[in-house]
Amino acid sequence: MSDPGRQRIVLEVNGDRREAWVLPSESLLDVLRDALGHHEVRYGCGEGVCGTCTVLLDGEAVSACLLLAVQAEDRSVLTVRGLASGGEPHPLQVSFLRNGAAQCGFCTPGMLLAAVALLQREPRPDRERIRRELIGNLCRCTGYSKILDAVEQYAVQAAGRSGTDG
Repeated sequence: MSDPGRQRIVLEVNGDRREAWVLPSESLLDVLRDALGHHEVRYGCGEGVCGTCTVLLDGEAVSACLLLAVQAEDRSVLTVRGLASGGEPHPLQVSFLRNGAAQCGFCTPGMLLAAVALLQREPRPDRERIRRELIGNLCRCTGYSKILDAVEQYAVQAAGRSGTDG
């Protein structure tokens, strides 16, 4: 049942069709967390500068705090929870763990999703390209080196698996 002033939106979240009744001014972040229970999408600054709330919208990394929920109507949203497949973590998540790139974990979902978006566009980015792509995601624990190592290592291993190395 709708509330006055709210409108129904339908979107796909991590492969599942979901619907929510939203106010026109509600952010995608608020709807994902409060209406749909996706608490893995974190609130950081609320201004789109920290990267903590990064999700993939139709494969593109966006700040969910800056996007209105109505803008996600009939679109696909991927959160960090959606990276896992068959109960197994995504290989990039494994690389983050192996390289110590996930320390407190607060920035990790946004970092992972920004890296996935980059790697989908550019499977073998160099370290400088990775650094530039992740510049909008702030981390206070790792000093970024471990994150860059994890993304770089995953890209090399993924290229080897797909036979495109070299």
